Amino acid sequence: MPGHFEPLPGGGAAVALDDVEISILRSLAIQLLELIGPGDEPVEGEDPLAALFAEGPTEPPSDPALARLFPDAYRGPTPAPRPPGEQGPGMTEEETRAASSEFRRYTENDLRAGKRANALAVVRALDGLEPGGDSAAVLKLPPDDCRYWLGALNDLRLTIGTRLEVSDEDDAGETGLYRLPDDDPRKPMVMAYLWLGVLQETLVETLLP
Repeated sequence: MPGHFEPLPGGGAAVALDDVEISILRSLAIQLLELIGPGDEPVEGEDPLAALFAEGPTEPPSDPALARLFPDAYRGPTPAPRPPGEQGPGMTEEETRAASSEFRRYTENDLRAGKRANALAVVRALDGLEPGGDSAAVLKLPPDDCRYWLGALNDLRLTIGTRLEVSDEDDAGETGLYRLPDDDPRKPMVMAYLWLGVLQETLVETLLP
């Protein structure tokens, strides 16, 4: 159990965390909450249902980490513009931008709320741990909380990976992280990134049938 999740009988997962690991995880989750930003609280006297229909931003975030957390819905190469009247499966570059903006307008607020809920679940679970003293404290997550944690761990890795300029698809770049010298200023962030990967991978394994 030390350093990785193991399945619990009947569902859920458990991991042993020492005081330093708890502090690191909590700090990272708090920083993620600060990066995502606060939610839009209903104004007093305002219909609370109005928040459900509030329009979000139409442009991607300028912060690369936020742009990774909230990417455009339509990306990648676009085909050449279609001649007038000609039908085709693709979209022009202008159409792609317009579709992404419209999709972001109606989905990003909900996505941000979901990511805040995931990070808050991590903070609350860590705050509820009994002090371990000289030994590690054991965090036990029910199945529903495991999914919150998976979302938060994924967002943390995406954020740190962006700061390190490494993507999850960049196997060569991630392998290079292991070769950084100890005096490299990125080393603490790299260690956190790799550790979060172990937590994420082992938590996924506990949910597999």
